[in-house]
Amino acid sequence: MATASPPTGYRTSPTNGTTPTDVDQQLQTIRNEITQLTKQMSELVDQTKDTAMSQVKTQVRRAQEAANSAMSDAQATGKEAVDAFRDVADTFGDAIDDSLKRRPYATLAVAAGIGFLFGAAWKR
Repeated sequence: MATASPPTGYRTSPTNGTTPTDVDQQLQTIRNEITQLTKQMSELVDQTKDTAMSQVKTQVRRAQEAANSAMSDAQATGKEAVDAFRDVADTFGDAIDDSLKRRPYATLAVAAGIGFLFGAAWKR
């Protein structure tokens, strides 16, 4: 039977790297690697946090701009609606005044008819 030769760099001492000095060196290497991994994880978390905060701030800013735009559009539309209603009310008022001056009895009859229709509808 052929015996396998030990891999390159393999210690052939009877204890195979289990002396207290070897164990201490291995533990120190593991500690150093854990310290480096901890630093790298901390940096990654900081980068991710900064990126996420930047994205959130951008989204909040966009939402705020959209809300402000909608508010100013609504204000402009509201002002236009109020102005249009005032124009209609003024025109309607002027038409009634003119009708009262020209045909007072016809205007009275129309008003009575409208009142009758409202009363009949209200009764139902």
